[in-house]
Amino acid sequence: MAEVEIIVAHHERATLRVGDVFLKVDTDQARADAEVAAMALAPVPTPEIRWRKPPVLALAALPGRELGRPGTPSTASPAAWAAAGAAARKLHDAPLPPSPGWDPDELAADLDRECAWLIANDVLPADLVTRNRQIAQAALRPWTPVFTHGDLQVAHIFVQDDEVTGILDWSEAAQGDALFDLAALTLAHQEHLPDVLAGYGTEVDLDVLRAWWSLRGLRVVCWLAGHGFDPAPEVAILKTLLF
Repeated sequence: MAEVEIIVAHHERATLRVGDVFLKVDTDQARADAEVAAMALAPVPTPEIRWRKPPVLALAALPGRELGRPGTPSTASPAAWAAAGAAARKLHDAPLPPSPGWDPDELAADLDRECAWLIANDVLPADLVTRNRQIAQAALRPWTPVFTHGDLQVAHIFVQDDEVTGILDWSEAAQGDALFDLAALTLAHQEHLPDVLAGYGTEVDLDVLRAWWSLRGLRVVCWLAGHGFDPAPEVAILKTLLF
């Protein structure tokens, strides 16, 4: 009999693995609908949908292993990281999805609220929040929207033999800034940025990408703290961005 493995669980959603099937339980059916729609549109490998009975979505397990994990060194090869960059470029070149995503003004207002919360609740030192907020400002400029994954972190990309076998968790997919995805991919593994950019195949504004590191770091710490997870690895990253 297959064992049940809890992959992630919090008050909004949970993901379980039973044998070769992942079961995603999401309390927000609109978000689940958006995820299914985004997977159908994405021009990159995604998990096969085995069945769906709200609030549960059953997905086939992907071959290979995750590109990495936040907070731990990645054992994936430079070629695998380049393949992830190439997959991101293929996604960004695709027709836009229907969801409009954030615009810079909305994102700036949301970030200011979250920074205020981090300081008011003593989650992070005020000077660390303030300086990273200043760095993040460079990302809040008009951008040409592309098809973004929205949470393209290393744990959501599976690779095998230096090829991407699939990308998970499309619930945040929307129109957005391409550099947001690249920042999410490299935030916890900045040493692999050259490999990712080699696979991506075009020049990017590194100052803006670094600004997205600060912006995403601040917002991820807030989310982690609010959902009972340890934000220590992300806090360490925010500290390194000041130097």
